[in-house]
Amino acid sequence: MNKSDKATLIADGLAFAEAPRWHDGMLWFSDFYTHQVMCIDRNGRQSTVAEVAGQPSGLGWLPDGRLLVVSMTDRRLLRQDPDGLTEVADLSALAPFHCNDMVVDRQGRAYIGNFGFDLVGRAPVKPTVLLMVTPDGQARAVADDLLFPNGCVITPDGKTLIVAETFGKRLTAFDISDDGSLNRRRVWADLGDASPDGICLDAEGAIWVASPPTSEFLRVREHGEIADRIAVENQAIACALGGEDRRTLYMVTGRVSKPEKSLAERNSRITALQVEVPGAGLP
Repeated sequence: MNKSDKATLIADGLAFAEAPRWHDGMLWFSDFYTHQVMCIDRNGRQSTVAEVAGQPSGLGWLPDGRLLVVSMTDRRLLRQDPDGLTEVADLSALAPFHCNDMVVDRQGRAYIGNFGFDLVGRAPVKPTVLLMVTPDGQARAVADDLLFPNGCVITPDGKTLIVAETFGKRLTAFDISDDGSLNRRRVWADLGDASPDGICLDAEGAIWVASPPTSEFLRVREHGEIADRIAVENQAIACALGGEDRRTLYMVTGRVSKPEKSLAERNSRITALQVEVPGAGLP
């Protein structure tokens, strides 16, 4: 029996779910094409937290608890204030195409990836930058020459950021300086045929990787050893370790497609599977 057969269905009928996060006792995620940031409580009740006209993606939280959300198509970082969403930074001059996933560190600095090219329109692959936005809205590139920087994690000590390069088929690590700059770039793991999308880190230092083209979730150790593998029927899009003990692996599946097709088919879903090693670090 494949491990995915033991998974529990958490949510289905979604257009294209992304960026799952466990926060404040709930599972949070973005549904791209319905333009909603949603959460699911302990009782399985879904609710809409915010509506983002520019299409929500990466999620994170400031030290004071306010939600940050990436607005993809207009390339902005937004903050949810008591009176609604407020722009933190306009990234359109720095990101050449849609912004995407994000990780927010303990200081409230947001590290944001972007496509670099028109993926859905099948434009040629181009390298791009990883951006860092401070809580006061100052934005700058902190890494370049990345092939579709996607999901990111930060180690529990706050000293290392690891980013999934989807079209590089690798995980790339950087040291984080005191001012948020990234340095000492190195390949953390080559992934062979797998292309990493969303990722999450566990307490043994391994990374769970969602790989859309191979339809599997991989638990990868540094230098590339595959410690576990979960095959799924649809494309593996993103993952998060959550639950009260952070031993629940939330797996987001779906299919990368154009918005109108995703809205018509509604084949994105979230399932949950218990794992032995709990989550660690950020997000």
